[in-house]
Amino acid sequence: MPWIVLHLRCERGNHEALEEALLERGAAAVTLADAADHPLFEPGLGEMPLWQTIRLSGLFDASVDAEGIMAQLKAKHSELTFTDPTIDILEDKDWVRSWMDDYQPIAMGHKLWICPSWKAPPDPTAVNLILDPGMAFGTGTHPTTAMCLQWLDSQSTDRGIGHHVIDFGCGSGILAIAALLLGATEAWGVDIDPQALITARDNASRNHVSEQRLHLLQPEHADTMAPADTVLANILAKPLLELAPTLTCLLKPGGKLVLSGILETQTEMIIRAYPEIHFDKPRTVEEWALLSGTRRTQG
Repeated sequence: MPWIVLHLRCERGNHEALEEALLERGAAAVTLADAADHPLFEPGLGEMPLWQTIRLSGLFDASVDAEGIMAQLKAKHSELTFTDPTIDILEDKDWVRSWMDDYQPIAMGHKLWICPSWKAPPDPTAVNLILDPGMAFGTGTHPTTAMCLQWLDSQSTDRGIGHHVIDFGCGSGILAIAALLLGATEAWGVDIDPQALITARDNASRNHVSEQRLHLLQPEHADTMAPADTVLANILAKPLLELAPTLTCLLKPGGKLVLSGILETQTEMIIRAYPEIHFDKPRTVEEWALLSGTRRTQG
């Protein structure tokens, strides 16, 4: 059975009432998207940011009168401004299968692959991290996560990751688990979100990483961790600035620090916040950057 998708363009502030109006008229779902190429970067704590201009899309059963719905919106919601109304026909398909087909194994350097559970690893002899896409905790597809994974892979064939690794803001646990699969002895994953820690624990189990090797905790317990050989923090510029003293203290002298989730234009600001770290040249992909460096030894 096909579906009808009704698209509307509106300014921020009108979207909630228009979304409610579409649902009242039978929309099975309403999605919001950027209508004017205004990317969102760093939301504040507890914020739900939106674009200035929004494209609302309402999904309706094919039997509805889409033109009639459009006329009702114009007549009964004259106080709400929207433009560029369009109607699309969406053919029915196996959406689960289509979604799964979109995710393929991804190489993250010479040895490491990220593989969804329903795909056979292209190279069974490689280091294959099994991870399914889920709730915004990190699957390796974003440039910031990919750069961190590529850095870990490069260290596994170069100077080594070290025995003890801390992943601060671990999300799905992808970086901590990758570090363990690539040779680290123990890893600590820290995240403020309890659901992220549950996801990380499930992903560790799926990759046969024991709880004795991956320890998961919230930030208030971070002072129980010993200084690490490698500290990774793939978060955002603002928390990286606030956490500079903490992350530095969690790193052994001579240990390696990896910071990501930052924009290329923010790198100098971040470098200045970590005076005890000797940073390498930043790595960049698109507008994103990764900073890696070594904590200076005493004397």
